[in-house]
Amino acid sequence: MKGPVRSPLAVLTGAAAAAGAARGGYAALRRYPPAGAQTWARTNHRGETVTLVEGPALPLGAVTGQLVSAAVAGRPADLPAAVAGLGALGFGVLDDLRGSASRRGLRGHLGALAHGEITTGTVKLAGLAVTGLGAALLDGTALGDAAVNAGLIAGGANLLNLFDLRPGRAIKVAALSATLIAVGGALTSGKPAAGASSSAGTAAAVPAAGDAGRLAGLAAVAAPAGAALALLPEDLGERAMLGDAGANALGALLGLAAARSLPRSARIGLLAGIAALTVASERVSFTRVIEATPPLRWLDLLGRRPAPLQAPVGAGTTEAAGRRRRPGRHRRAVARVSQSRSGTWVSGLLKPPAQPEP
Repeated sequence: MKGPVRSPLAVLTGAAAAAGAARGGYAALRRYPPAGAQTWARTNHRGETVTLVEGPALPLGAVTGQLVSAAVAGRPADLPAAVAGLGALGFGVLDDLRGSASRRGLRGHLGALAHGEITTGTVKLAGLAVTGLGAALLDGTALGDAAVNAGLIAGGANLLNLFDLRPGRAIKVAALSATLIAVGGALTSGKPAAGASSSAGTAAAVPAAGDAGRLAGLAAVAAPAGAALALLPEDLGERAMLGDAGANALGALLGLAAARSLPRSARIGLLAGIAALTVASERVSFTRVIEATPPLRWLDLLGRRPAPLQAPVGAGTTEAAGRRRRPGRHRRAVARVSQSRSGTWVSGLLKPPAQPEP
């Protein structure tokens, strides 16, 4: 950046460009899905079919926003962000389209590797490590800091993907993480964020005295957060999901943002936290923890579609049931014959409704 006056403009322009590019990319991929729509179709937790093209659209939008922000600030193209985001995108797409559900988590993939089986998940983990290290080195960090920063990029990519199990959850976690990174960057703006390097061509040298230094964290997260929030309605509406491609790339870009914004001690602590959560995920279900914790459950459900109403048998004539949409004819048929002899429920399902469907 050339000075504090241009910093807010670069941040806002980058976020807006990322949001617009993500929405545009999503619309284009929905209309012209590579290899056909069925290639990207998946079944979500509700049993409904959604598309995975949200995944590629998000990092493409985020990287576009990073490039636009660098151009507005008068800096060279943000190559580290491109390597981190697009690298995670590529390996995530590989796992999305060619992966197998039979091997899950670090234990599953590493266990398969111990028996001589190379899964797409193993390839993805190795690829995230390589692209994370490449992005950290390109960002102009010293070798010791590069190892920590690479861990943040690769670890952030893997960890955020573990939250992509319910609509909007991964993006909400990403938004909260982006907020914490921006605040942390503002509070530690006088401390070096990436070791001894002071390369003018990378965002590692962003933290400085004054407003520009306080905006360092916000500038680092603006593009990925803008792209993610632009696609949040599609995720919450259960029309699309991030998949490995989107969640891995978003996590990698946030890891890079933390590497650029936080001092060494904070980065080491954050990396330890990422490692602890990743190990814990092998034994603990994040979904169960969230559902058992009221504040987390409220946040997780915020903006999501409500669960289908399950009206009790005979409740259709009550005043309370009258205010709700009645169940579909198949559920009504099952309810009517649920007390009858075995096998008659089949005829109940096949029998046409007595009146038009509401």
